[in-house]
Amino acid sequence: MTESNAPSTAERDEQAAPTIETSSTTIFQTARGTAVKLLSRYENSDSYIDKLLDAELRRSELEAADRALVTELVNGTVRWQSRLDWVLTGFYHGEFAKGLPLVKNAMRIALYQIMFLSKIPAPAAINESVEIVKRIKGDRHAGIVNGVLRNILRNIQTIRYPERSENEALHLSVHYAHPQWIVKRYLERYGSEQAEALLSANTHRPMLTLRVNTLKTTVADVERQLNEAEIKYEISPIHPSSVLITSLRDVRALPLFQNGHVTVQDASASLAIQLADPKPGMHVLDLCAAPGGKAVHAAELMKNQGSVIALEKYESKLRFIEENAERSGCSIVRPEQGDARTYETTELADIVLVDAPCSGLGTLSKKPDIKWRRDIDDVRKMAVTQREILGHAAQLVKVGGAIVYSTCSIEPEENANIVQWFLENHPEFSLDRAESRLPAEVCTDGMLQTLPHLHKSDGAFGARLIRTR
Repeated sequence: MTESNAPSTAERDEQAAPTIETSSTTIFQTARGTAVKLLSRYENSDSYIDKLLDAELRRSELEAADRALVTELVNGTVRWQSRLDWVLTGFYHGEFAKGLPLVKNAMRIALYQIMFLSKIPAPAAINESVEIVKRIKGDRHAGIVNGVLRNILRNIQTIRYPERSENEALHLSVHYAHPQWIVKRYLERYGSEQAEALLSANTHRPMLTLRVNTLKTTVADVERQLNEAEIKYEISPIHPSSVLITSLRDVRALPLFQNGHVTVQDASASLAIQLADPKPGMHVLDLCAAPGGKAVHAAELMKNQGSVIALEKYESKLRFIEENAERSGCSIVRPEQGDARTYETTELADIVLVDAPCSGLGTLSKKPDIKWRRDIDDVRKMAVTQREILGHAAQLVKVGGAIVYSTCSIEPEENANIVQWFLENHPEFSLDRAESRLPAEVCTDGMLQTLPHLHKSDGAFGARLIRTR
């Protein structure tokens, strides 16, 4: 079993969480009740868990420790869902998959605490979930939940999983809670050892990455302030202006964030802008900009001199770009509403950023539900949109300028295959090898490629394409 490198804030706070209420009217207002409610809502909708969680916590009156606990239980249960279900199915009398969503999710969060949160007493975790089911579904269902969970607890050391020697893909799929189609692709592409390391990295609780805004401060000053606030951190091994935070409940409350000295952005995303290499005075066009992290980073590297048009298809998201730019002190960023596939302009750009819509399969640590929501057909469908946007971008960049195509995916269909298609259909462009602007360890075949288990970042891709004529 692979666990996080260190206990989370939520795990430490969990011991102090109040005992769950016994009234059915308040059961869903507690941390564990809220977690069960959210997981059941997620199971019955096509929404992503981060959106449901964010909306619920914005409405909630839970204390900070309980909000952290809800986040831990929800994300952890989704992250390990198939492994939890494997165990529950083996002990459940009947078909666990056909059980009531509320009952299944009450059992899942209890088992998650038993298996992955070592600070929590197992009997307490069981009692909380039994009480939730009892108050909502009655004694009969509660009795089943209690019996199954206590039977698992008695036999926790002897639970059997698929043998690796008999079916490696199934073994890894259950052990690291990934769909078999993903496991098989990893095994084919990376081999057994690297595939397992990547699967393991995908199940770690994510670290928060803060990129230092060099317009306003320095890495040294950010480090000083973090040390004074007793916030644990480390510098990214691939991007020296990115700081990895091991535990932080609310980044918005951090003065460094409020003052625009740091922005939440993965190191791999920062590397994509480093690959673009924007200079002061340039005209940059970001075709898929929201929430604006890459556009703002480009403006920072340009020392707020020049112009950055941040295009976003949905008008409701423009405010996120505006807020990020204002907080960071980047007055040259101009948000515009428009479709990246049809956008027209009379001023050709020095750099066009194509941070293309993608499967997100490089972000499974941060967004664990993606692995359950996506399949290989989704990856192939994404490629159609990616080709449309990148093909149109060719019309928007001047001779001598560059397109930087990037994704937060590690799937070839969305990455190298798209670049190959583009170069075959646009002979006026050539690949500018990434090694000239980035560390060699993040470059593969002349393009940016990060992997979670190697770089302590999202899995991401980038390619710089120069218009030569």
